[in-house]
Amino acid sequence: MNLTELGWNSFFQKHFEEFKEEGFIPARIITIQKTTCQVYCEYGELSATVSGKFRYETNLESDLPAVGDWVVATILKDEGKAIIHRLLPRKSKFSRISADGKKPIDEGGGGAAEQVISANIDTVFLVSGLDQEYNLRRIERYLTLAYSSEVKPVIVLNKADVCQDIDGVILEVEKIAFGVPIHPVSAVKNEGIDQLTQYLQSGVTVSLLGSSGVGKSTIINSLLGIDRQEVNVVSESTGKGKHTTSYRELIILPGGGLIIDNPGMRELQLWADEDIIETAFEDVEALASQCRFRDCKHDTEPGCAIREAIENGELDPGRFESYMKQKKELRYLELKKDKKKAREVQKKFGKMVKQKLSQIPRYKNDPRTKKR
Repeated sequence: MNLTELGWNSFFQKHFEEFKEEGFIPARIITIQKTTCQVYCEYGELSATVSGKFRYETNLESDLPAVGDWVVATILKDEGKAIIHRLLPRKSKFSRISADGKKPIDEGGGGAAEQVISANIDTVFLVSGLDQEYNLRRIERYLTLAYSSEVKPVIVLNKADVCQDIDGVILEVEKIAFGVPIHPVSAVKNEGIDQLTQYLQSGVTVSLLGSSGVGKSTIINSLLGIDRQEVNVVSESTGKGKHTTSYRELIILPGGGLIIDNPGMRELQLWADEDIIETAFEDVEALASQCRFRDCKHDTEPGCAIREAIENGELDPGRFESYMKQKKELRYLELKKDKKKAREVQKKFGKMVKQKLSQIPRYKNDPRTKKR
């Protein structure tokens, strides 16, 4: 297979040079299923497993391969399989707090644990349904994820055929997504899908993110021209969709480009630095800089530009609430990271002290040798 068409470029080539002379080959992760995965490489599509040494030397889940990753591998030609020995540096990645990271530190959860959703993405389609799934606050969270990942976001408003005021919705989304392309489409009727092909070029990887039921699988089927991805109907009573896609997958498009389908995420636990808020909420940050007091809490302080903007209709109170919520969430995440780091240092120091003590000679009357 042509590696360039799979997204291989000078960035990955530079980091692969040290392995080139040792008989290794580069491969890209397509899917991951428990202990095995599928990869694309110059020999085609192969089943692969992570080597025992690689897994043993890896302390964090986030340092193991994710869909979209480029890895260093060897080929077992007789078996038609590959062994993964190393992970190449990522150009970009989508991360969230893993399930283990939600558990409190004092209960053995280990603080905040990172889960890499997918890697080496160039553009992300943030898909929102224009039915009961439409939610501005959710779009804001996905935008924060895109900005923190340094990936170009594109907002796709699917199910335009059921929306009565497309222009009004676009205007509403433009107020929270400054300069971000917005495309209303109807995947089920194959309307507006051609607008998305401009982002799908050879070697370019696009990822689809959005909650269940927004039509990500239908969009992919429209781009492929075949019904490859399974599609479920959104419940009319609850307005909620089912997880049609059960695993992440990297798909090669016939017209060029690659696309990653992701299972729907109704709840997105952000993994980002707090300063990304300045990008995701630049309008709110600009207003906050005009407050009379630098440490203004935007509550009862005099001369608060935020409260004044809300009162005169310049700022949506829902957007300000979302701003405060994300800011608080990311600040708390930083504290969890610090606690985890502190515990790791403490554990390492404890082992070192124990090792040093074990090296001190003990004598017959040494009180440390007496049984208690």
